[in-house]
Amino acid sequence: MEENSAELELLLGRLKAGDNNALAELFTIYRERLRRMIELRMDPRLSGRLSSSDVLQESYLDALQRVGHYFEKPDMSFHVWLRLITSQRLVDIHRQHLGAQKRSAGCEVPLERSVSAHASSISLARFIAVQLESPSQVAMRKELFAQVEAALESMDPVDREVLALRHFEELSNDEVAQTLGLQKAAASNRYVRALRRLKEALAHLSAREAP
Repeated sequence: MEENSAELELLLGRLKAGDNNALAELFTIYRERLRRMIELRMDPRLSGRLSSSDVLQESYLDALQRVGHYFEKPDMSFHVWLRLITSQRLVDIHRQHLGAQKRSAGCEVPLERSVSAHASSISLARFIAVQLESPSQVAMRKELFAQVEAALESMDPVDREVLALRHFEELSNDEVAQTLGLQKAAASNRYVRALRRLKEALAHLSAREAP
């Protein structure tokens, strides 16, 4: 089902009136974008224990219990609210399986910051590298991955996060602003800047590797 503003309003009206079936329909609309968020941010060490579908199922149950809270914040996009619920479930899962903190880049980083706040360069690089490579480049995957990761590491963390939210989670500019607590204009400017800096960094790395 594709997102449609009129249909969303109808479903939200049903949900507010107590029709929980409307939540299932709303969750279906955003399921694949929520899955992308989970796959981008879930620690690779959990891949053998949990799937994104497991996290989605638990997140749906969380949303069902807390749906009344959404209508206390009527200005928030329902997608952003579901993403917030899913993100918190992912934090709880990391805490349950990996402990109160997870190791990242050789140091201890609080879960809320590493899972909820910023997409890691490693995870984001994996997504970008797969999109960039052609069949003839498969043998160069490790080199390409390293280049993309280095380019992302050179970016401001918030710019990197805006890029992940817009390009991979498919959030609108308004939703990015709500998620990160930015003004709409600031979110838009950061996205444009992030794309420009990523392209510049990749071009610089490619030029450096050229014979």
